[in-house]
Amino acid sequence: MKLRLAAALFASLSLSACMTAGSSAPEAAIPQRARVQLLAINDFHGNLETPLSPTRYADGGVDRSERLGGAAQLAATLASLRRANSVTVAAGDLIGASPLASSLFLDEPTIRALSQMGLEIASVGNHEFDRGVDELRRMQHGGCAQFTRRQPCALDPFTGAQFTYLAGNVVDPFGETLLPATMTREIDGATIGFIGLTLEGTANLVAASATDGYEFLDEAETANDLAQQLRMDGADAVVLLIHEGADVDPRYNLSGCPGLSGAIVPIVEALDPAISVVISGHTHQSYVCDVIRPDGSPLLLTSAGRYGGFVTDIEMVIDHANDQVLAANGVNVPVLQSGTADPAIAALVARYAEAAGPVANRQVGAIHDSGEHGEDCLDSPAQELVADSYLVGGRATMGEDAVDLAFVNSGGVRTDLTGADDGVLSYGELVAMSPFGNGIVVLEMTGEELKALLEQQWCEIDGQVRTCPSLLIPSANMTYRVDRAAPVGQRISAIMLDGAPIDPARSYKVITPSFLAGGGDGFSVFAQAAARGTTMAGFDIDLLEGYVARGDLAVPVCGRVRSL
Repeated sequence: MKLRLAAALFASLSLSACMTAGSSAPEAAIPQRARVQLLAINDFHGNLETPLSPTRYADGGVDRSERLGGAAQLAATLASLRRANSVTVAAGDLIGASPLASSLFLDEPTIRALSQMGLEIASVGNHEFDRGVDELRRMQHGGCAQFTRRQPCALDPFTGAQFTYLAGNVVDPFGETLLPATMTREIDGATIGFIGLTLEGTANLVAASATDGYEFLDEAETANDLAQQLRMDGADAVVLLIHEGADVDPRYNLSGCPGLSGAIVPIVEALDPAISVVISGHTHQSYVCDVIRPDGSPLLLTSAGRYGGFVTDIEMVIDHANDQVLAANGVNVPVLQSGTADPAIAALVARYAEAAGPVANRQVGAIHDSGEHGEDCLDSPAQELVADSYLVGGRATMGEDAVDLAFVNSGGVRTDLTGADDGVLSYGELVAMSPFGNGIVVLEMTGEELKALLEQQWCEIDGQVRTCPSLLIPSANMTYRVDRAAPVGQRISAIMLDGAPIDPARSYKVITPSFLAGGGDGFSVFAQAAARGTTMAGFDIDLLEGYVARGDLAVPVCGRVRSL
């Protein structure tokens, strides 16, 4: 059974509608009722400074466009919204894929800023695993042990998060969770249980070595088991923080879930009625709506977009005498760049931005826009630029015959090419575009495997063919066409390399990030080829920097991947 959106959001429920049946007493005379505020964020991704691009969002019937986010503005917004009986929570991807002011310092300033602004509980997301489980533990507990190529504690000693990460579905071979699975809070006489999960597919979204020894369990089954444990331990209400989310249209909404679909839908349908609020993330979209599950039980589903652009302000009314949530309502509040900024966090951000400045502002190479634009494009110029850097860089270091073509996953390129508007690309702009620090490897694949690989980009969700979760963007010497209406296994056609169709029997040398070679984003064909052996060709940012530094580049014209 599909989710049925209620005719009105919980936000529209009146107090009288929230009272238990047959009660006529005013709320003030019912001491067993607690009012609890949850302030929620997700997918901050180390965006300490306000992103340059404005965000278009739906404010009821009004379409607005404003610059949103920034750690200092986020802190001030949280402080202005915070009322009595309040808990600030998050649904993952607070770090990872971060701008240079955070990533250059291993996201230590982001953890510090989030702690200072009062974050208390957060689920892990897939990007919390980007640098491996040992580095994630360091994010939680602090210290200066080195688990990456970068030196930790470069500016300050690092004491770790003052909030608690939850990882209820991340278990070792003995069934022990990497981090705590749940937490409880006693608020206004009520006991609130919090569950923290990441998406089951996390292992497909990071390098295999990053999660070695850990398994990611089914989200709904794990949440239901943990909810029952919390109930048995006395929880009056259960809140799920989950790094998985929905698709809505438009993408950013202060209220409502227009066109609700996506991976969170079957999860919510399968949740135990004990779970009354689901705070989600991962899809970088904002929504707040009341949904009715197949058993008739209501649930509030929320997400606060990305990069600290919104805060979800949620109020719950709980009858703790009867272990019942009487009402839950919420709204997304935009974090305006033009709004008030927290001075202490602004100073923290300025200090790290200044330290990163000489690195970020260093000009790498010139680039110009020819003004030509493609049609029916499924790729973007920034993605094409990164793919080209792999091909050119790989050939430069290993020889012209060592590499035939390159692929980058669309989700691995985090910005567009607006940084090229001034005619030059800086190192900071390149790092924002390619922030993961992946190794770049060469592996051999047959033409038949390439076709099978490209077919793996698609899956069917709610009757619609979608990317799962990334497209593969090729270097300039390769093109292919996509027909979503075609049957499974026949959606990719006209695969051309250097102007000729690929040969199913021929072996090709493919250069790609180690993340993809390990089967990341669900591309198992890559992993099968990698099992036969790979050759290291460098690191993504080094190849990208070297390519841009070669000379005057033109902004690529999209159209290597076209939709029929």
